[in-house]
Amino acid sequence: MSVTRRGVLYGSLGAAAAGLSARQAAAAGEPIRFGWLTALTGANSAPGLGYDRSIRYTVNKINAAGGINGRKIELITRDSQGDPAKAVNAAMEMASNLKVHAVFGPVNSGEALATTPIFTRFKIPSLGICVVNSLIDPVKFPNAFRLSPDNSQWDDAVRHYLLDILKAKKVAVIGDNTGFGTMATALAVENFKKAGAEVVYDAVIEANAQDVSPNLIRARSAGAEAIACWSDSTGLDARLMNARGQIGWDVVMAGHPALGSGDVAHLLEKPEYWNKVYTVGYRSCSFDAAGKLPPRQAAYIEEVRGKFELQDTLLWWVLAGVDAVTLVAEAVQKTGSSDSDKIIGYWNSQKKWPGLYGDYAFSPQEHNGYPTNDIVMSAANTSRDGALNIAPGYAS
Repeated sequence: MSVTRRGVLYGSLGAAAAGLSARQAAAAGEPIRFGWLTALTGANSAPGLGYDRSIRYTVNKINAAGGINGRKIELITRDSQGDPAKAVNAAMEMASNLKVHAVFGPVNSGEALATTPIFTRFKIPSLGICVVNSLIDPVKFPNAFRLSPDNSQWDDAVRHYLLDILKAKKVAVIGDNTGFGTMATALAVENFKKAGAEVVYDAVIEANAQDVSPNLIRARSAGAEAIACWSDSTGLDARLMNARGQIGWDVVMAGHPALGSGDVAHLLEKPEYWNKVYTVGYRSCSFDAAGKLPPRQAAYIEEVRGKFELQDTLLWWVLAGVDAVTLVAEAVQKTGSSDSDKIIGYWNSQKKWPGLYGDYAFSPQEHNGYPTNDIVMSAANTSRDGALNIAPGYAS
């Protein structure tokens, strides 16, 4: 059967062997090699583990239905351990030796900054989820496409919430010492100042730092009325919340989506330390006033319930993994080819591709595809199946 855009979501991505060209027939026995490069261990592994579950589930589902045009997907996974050097080695292996047809990841910006030029050199179609602005440039990196917002969109959402909705005037900005954390902290400081806010404290902290109380004490002494936190290390995020509770500081924390990961719950000393924490979120993964998700996302949760865990991760990580596999599978099925130029050309033609995480729009001139209007802040401690309630203060 043919792949429909909703095939992986509601039906099956089947085999369409009849009518194949000679070239397609020759390639029919060759698997579609899908590279998946991420940190699956280490301090920054929480996002990768969430994506990994849905990627494996989706690949297995497609293969069980016969593959794409009779070709199975071969999932080639490498664990970078959060180390850019290991990510570079894995990227070279995937591109040069294994000759993957497309790749998703890395999901840590520090690693992606090192690997994106490699995938470009080998013309590997690349789907990214990292938010660093410079990672997407259709001229410099014509093969690289982003499934998430960029960091400016995230930063805008946090700044708007703290300054315009909560009316904070003095803020602290804290990030980790990864490539992403360093960049995001600097960007946030700059943009808060441009918006007229006073940045009374800013710091970049080692992701594995155990005692972060001194940092919060300094921020409190400087008069911070809110904290913008930019770290995807759930361990560091939890330690910041624990330290905030230990010093009795009832201050809002807002920032990176990892603040709302279910993994944080297991690391908190007290459940109430998760109060007044708000994370970047998405309408596609948010409960409405009646406690319901949008229909497509609700249907997916019911499909996978009991097949893999959702409560300890973030739904958007899971849904983005589905979209990544589906975008590659659909490009191969629709074009009849796994050639890089065909996959890239197909992605460039999408005006509003309806994924589960978002409806993406790409063109040869624009490889940032996520809609800004779908970004909201969410209450971190309201997770159910990885989805969250929209934070208080937004107009209905």
